[in-house]
Amino acid sequence: MGLLTGKRILVTGVASNRSIAWGVARAMHREGAELAFTFQNERLGERVRKLAAEVGSTLTIGCDVSADGDIDGLFHRLGNTWPALDGLVHAIAFAPREALDGDFLSGLDREAFRVAHDVSAYSFAALAAGGRGLMRENGGAMLTLTYLGSQRVFPNYNVMGPAKASLEATVRYLAEDLGPEGIRVNAISAGPIRTLAASGISGFRKLLDHAQAVAPLRRNVSIDDVGNAAAFLCSDLASGITGEITRVDAGYHVIGTPRL
Repeated sequence: MGLLTGKRILVTGVASNRSIAWGVARAMHREGAELAFTFQNERLGERVRKLAAEVGSTLTIGCDVSADGDIDGLFHRLGNTWPALDGLVHAIAFAPREALDGDFLSGLDREAFRVAHDVSAYSFAALAAGGRGLMRENGGAMLTLTYLGSQRVFPNYNVMGPAKASLEATVRYLAEDLGPEGIRVNAISAGPIRTLAASGISGFRKLLDHAQAVAPLRRNVSIDDVGNAAAFLCSDLASGITGEITRVDAGYHVIGTPRL
């Protein structure tokens, strides 16, 4: 029996078979979970439906997390399909490409700051508000994805740093707010992984090479590494863990000055 046998889990943010969310979905499927997926628009919908079929799911729902009506519709459909929701995975982040190149201020304006925080941080709280009603009877687990750029400065990460810091604070406040309902809220801070989203960050290849060279494990992590940790955090084995930011980065975060 798998860690997640009998659990129903919603996974957002799958864009391709290289997405971290896809690594999470595969691990959860392997551990016995029944999965539902969202997609932002019809262009991605066909791709997501094909991937969902690989893990035995036909439940794919369009949802643009910047639209409250879409979020309401998502949980209305889930509630009509599943008797309860056991897990929610938020793997969504976005900032305008021009804000992810050069100095922090050079590409930053009010709209880029708003969009980055709305899509990357507020959307987790909005999904939590929509999903809590389906979790209340048996509790559940909510999980999001963050990055060390929330706490340290990385070239070209720029406005996503403050957005991820906001997301991590949201994890803590949600953990306290939803804890009395038996709902746990955590985040995984993954090391750099070559995904479609990461390709929008200028100089990302150099970041990958640097992380591999200095991390204690001397390698980068994969979507499967993150998926395995996600499956654990959404399982009953993690029943006493909430409000945590779990690092899955081959140990990169512990390094101060690399060996010279």
